Parts: sequence; structure tokens; C-alpha cells
Amino acid sequence: MTTTSTVAARRASGLVVLCALLAVAAFLSIAQGSRSIDLSEVLRALGSLGGDGTINSTVTVELRVPRTLLGILVGAALGVAGAILQGVTRNPLADAGIMGINSGAAASVVFAITVLGIHGVEFYVWFAFAGAIGATVLVYSIASMGREGATPVKLALAGAAVTAGFGSLTSAIVMTDIDALNELRFWQVGSLAGRYAPILIGVAPFLLAGLAVSLGCGRALNGLALGEDLARGLGQRVALTRAAAFGVVALLAGAATAACGPIVFIGLVVPHLARFLCGPDYRWILPYSMLLAPIVLLLADVLGRVAGAPGELQVGVVLAVLCAPVFVGIVRYARLAEVGP
Repeated sequence: MTTTSTVAARRASGLVVLCALLAVAAFLSIAQGSRSIDLSEVLRALGSLGGDGTINSTVTVELRVPRTLLGILVGAALGVAGAILQGVTRNPLADAGIMGINSGAAASVVFAITVLGIHGVEFYVWFAFAGAIGATVLVYSIASMGREGATPVKLALAGAAVTAGFGSLTSAIVMTDIDALNELRFWQVGSLAGRYAPILIGVAPFLLAGLAVSLGCGRALNGLALGEDLARGLGQRVALTRAAAFGVVALLAGAATAACGPIVFIGLVVPHLARFLCGPDYRWILPYSMLLAPIVLLLADVLGRVAGAPGELQVGVVLAVLCAPVFVGIVRYARLAEVGP
């Protein structure tokens, strides 16, 4: 067996292991929570599909199962979106927050609450989605101005400018409207709580479509990582590749942020963990990120429910506490700046 085949086999084995770990994390998410339910009741509820009418069965089937499925999709979307952003901008610190996606979604939610009088996440989720996509388009449009087009530096600067602008606008509005402040503070913390079947059904088509398309971006991201000149020399249309990549990111991060709020660190840390496990090839980084991210998200969500019982700690808070030291370790020991092959 050649060296290349050995490496490919090892990476493929890693994906199998991650699939098994994801199955374990999903089962823990369904079986564990702030409400104590016997394992036998959980298995019986899952086996009866629609449940048997008891409270524990209802909690398992109607609350925890949709929450877990949404966590899998949102985690995968955020992990892949972060990997694509880091590849297309060649910026190891790129994520949905830095590129203005979260701030655009938040501004759109505030508009829905204050101007249109819309309340409840199941209603303003679509405004958050539109705001996230709009912010992504705005960042890319600004960065594309000028002779060089959307270079990595211009993308980062445009993202920072759009983030600051939307953030200031949002703060100005919520400081004068107590209803908007109360609504937004529950959405902005980032959570899977209260996001059940209607929201899952609403965003699942966007997330699944984005994930399917993203798996074909690996070769293009490898070309961009070599540098624009070399990528062009290899026949790659750099501007078109960047635009397509940002479209996928807008779809993934926009839908995920709209459904669960701005969940931090997943899109920033997970791609580096994937790169550590499988190497610098984006054809492998993307599927590794797609599996690693929901594992981390679901385990953090379970920890928040168990540690905060009888209430729960929001997953955004748990991830901030857990991932911050991990991120510092990556910066210190993993030579974070090297994101390309």
C-alpha cells in the first residue's frame, strides 16, 4: 500500500470514528437533560416513534429529538462555514461573527421587533436569516470594490466595518426599546432551547443544501490556499470561487444563526481541530469539521442542561467557557496562522 493510500485510509478511519462519536453524542443529548428520565423510558419512547402519551415520552420525542437533530445540523453548518471562511479569506481567525453575519442577523431581528412588531423566534427567524445573508452580500460587495477585487485583507476589513456598523445600529435601537432588548438578549446568547420541530423543519432544507454543496468546495479552497497567482495559473477563476464560497457560507451560517442565535467559537475552533487531525487538505477538513462541530455542540448542550438543572445553561455560554482555553492552546501550540497546504 502506498503512502498516499495509507494516509487516505487513516483519514477515512477517522471519519468512521467521528460518526460513531456523533451517534453517542446524539444519544446522550436525547437521554440526558435537566429532567431526569430513565434510560428504559427513553428507549421505549424512541421505539414507539410518536411516543406513548406520557410526560417523559413527550419530552423525549417532541422536545429532545428535534433539539438534537437541530443541534447536529447547526453544528455541522457552523463548523463547515468556519472552515470555508478561513480558507477563502486565508485568515485563521475568520468566522461568522468577524465577517458580519451575526451582526446582520441581529440588526434584522431588531428591525422585526421594533418596526414590524414581530415577536417569538419562530416568526423572526426568517428576518434573522435574511439579515445574515444580506450582511454577507454587503461584505463581499464592499471588498470587491477596486482593481484587486475581494482580497483576503479587504474581506477582513469589510467584515470588521460591517460588524461595527450593524452592531452600533442594533445597540442604539435596543437601548431605547425595552421590548427589543428583552427579545434580543434571549436570542443573542446562542441556544438550542426552545428550538423545536417547526424551526427544524423551516431551516433544515437550507442547511442540508448548503452542506451538500460545501463538500464540493475542497479542491477550490486548496487552490486558494496556494495564493491567488498560483490559483489563477492552475486555471481557477478566483473571483467566481470566492463568490460561490461566500454564497455557501451565507446559506449555512445564515440559517444556523437565524435558528439558534450567534453560537460562538464553533466555527472558529473546530476547523483548527479538524486540520490537526487530518492535515491541511480541505477535501478532508470540510467533512471532519462537519462531524466534529455537532459533537462539540451537542456535548456542550448536554453539559449545560445537566450542570444547570433544574434549569439549564445556554450552549453559547458553555461553549465560551470550554472553548476559550482550547483556542488559546491552539494559538500557542498549533501555529494557527498556517491554514493552507
